[in-house]
This record gives sequence, C-alpha cells and structure tokens, in this order.
Amino acid sequence: MFKEFKEFAIKGNALDLAIGVIIGAAFGQIVNSLVNDIFLPLLSLFTGTVDFSNVVIGLPGPGVLKFGSFLNALINFLIVSFAVFILVKQINRFKRKPQEASNTKECPFCKSVINLKATRCPECTSELK
Repeated sequence: MFKEFKEFAIKGNALDLAIGVIIGAAFGQIVNSLVNDIFLPLLSLFTGTVDFSNVVIGLPGPGVLKFGSFLNALINFLIVSFAVFILVKQINRFKRKPQEASNTKECPFCKSVINLKATRCPECTSELK
C-alpha cells in the first residue's frame, strides 16, 4: 500500500496539483494585498471610504444588506480573474508551436532540398521513390 501511495504522490498530476495549491495560496495573498493596499485606497479618492465592508443598506426591520462586503469580494474576484487571464495568456505564448508539415524533403543522393511530390531530383537528376 505504501508503494502505491508513493507512486501516486510522485506522479506528475498529484505533484502539479500540490504545487498549484501552494502557488495559488501565495498568489491569493499578493492579490489581497494589491486590492486592499493599492486599488481600494485609489478608489477611495472617488468614494470617500477605503474599506467598503462597512457600507451597508438598511432594510425594513432588523436586516441589513452588506453591500460593501460584496463589493470588496467582487473587486477581488475581478483582479484575480484578470491576473489569471494574463498569466495563462503568457504561458500559452511560450508553449511550443507545432511544426508545420513541410512540403519539402531531402534528396537521398545529393542531399539537396526538393519538393515532396518530386519524382526526380532537379540537382542530380536521380530518380526518387
């Protein structure tokens, strides 16, 4: 049983998942700091308050609508989703592009580059199969 667990833990998928969770937690802290320390203070220039979690709408009776907490979560979500979008876009840019199918081949006799459909080499006039 230990051997099976070891094989499972070392497999690429489980290891990738563990690394993703750790990096995701660290990334979450960075985004929270970005929202709370940079974007919300900038937004407060227009709204007059930095922390929206205290913004509430009173309902008839004892209930309150915590509109500010929702606004904080929405801003946080938008920033995280935009950052993940940019990250995935950059990663996809660095992935290897599949090689296009070549329409040329090499002559086995003189090693010159010829058309794939050629039956004779234009350089050495050898017959090609």
